[in-house]
Amino acid sequence: MKLIKITILSLLLVFVLFANAQEFKQPDAPLFRDPITDGAADPCLVYNPFEKVWWMLYTQRRANIETADVAYCYGNEIGIAYSEDNGRSWRYRGTLNLEFERGKNTFWAPDVVLHNGVYHMYVSYIKGVANHWSGVATMMHYTSINLWDWKFEGPAKLPKNNVIDATLIQLPNGDWRMWYKWDSKSLFADSKDLFTWVGDATPAVSDTPHEGAKVFRFKDSYWLVTDEWKGMAVYKSDDLQNWIKQANRILDTPSSRKDDYPSGSHGDVVVIEDKAYIFYFTHPGRRFHTKDYHDENGNIPYQMRRSSIQVAELILENGELVVKDRDKPFGIYMPNY
Repeated sequence: MKLIKITILSLLLVFVLFANAQEFKQPDAPLFRDPITDGAADPCLVYNPFEKVWWMLYTQRRANIETADVAYCYGNEIGIAYSEDNGRSWRYRGTLNLEFERGKNTFWAPDVVLHNGVYHMYVSYIKGVANHWSGVATMMHYTSINLWDWKFEGPAKLPKNNVIDATLIQLPNGDWRMWYKWDSKSLFADSKDLFTWVGDATPAVSDTPHEGAKVFRFKDSYWLVTDEWKGMAVYKSDDLQNWIKQANRILDTPSSRKDDYPSGSHGDVVVIEDKAYIFYFTHPGRRFHTKDYHDENGNIPYQMRRSSIQVAELILENGELVVKDRDKPFGIYMPNY
């Protein structure tokens, strides 16, 4: 009888260990390619409790459309991908309806937070479509109670105009802080209710030109990663005010995974207990992230327009955030709440 009990306990232990091991599965590489435009960029992750799946919102660049110069980066909608297997693979779901005025307009790089049962989205907006880098960007504010239907709340009144790339975090006192890009620097402003913003033009981070900042808390510290167009810089803070830059960038080298090169750009970070995953996009047809060229029509070739979403695990090592060898397999598990 004693032997039988020990055997049953051993089998139960093996079953539990096997079940737990099955949770962490190797993610696809590339993690996601937009099947409509092939131009997924600037991912933002949010859990959808109504459908019990993870959503990835992203800038839906029109990469498979022949356009002059960088016009494929304008006229974008915000795309939606979803994962039913805890982050391992993603499928296209559609786009958000964010238009609030007539015409074909441009939406870039959303960030979404939940506050008192309401979702708040901040997304960069430019009226119309341009052939070349131009236009005045405004940080637009939307609210939703179901993540599908968004109410336009108007522009966020920030200390500076012509701003993009919002990232938000709730402060220990319950207020909110937004960082955003202005003139290739990260500025910030505070709000008690996510409607009224107070701040000045003092940069939070300005030592190196960048965009696409993302702030998060991990392993008892605050972190800020920025896209320097040749990998991401990493900063650490204890108070969300003073930032110390670590010596080495992350995602600044290619890997052998499909589409995971030349470097990682403008991402989001999801922290789940003692794990942190960084989602980012790549230009796999380029030798360097900013290296493209124009054909005889003034168009950038398709292989240099297209972009893919990837994911890697962030690890704290000797006080710095690092991404280990991306050629080695790793598991991901993003639980449904």
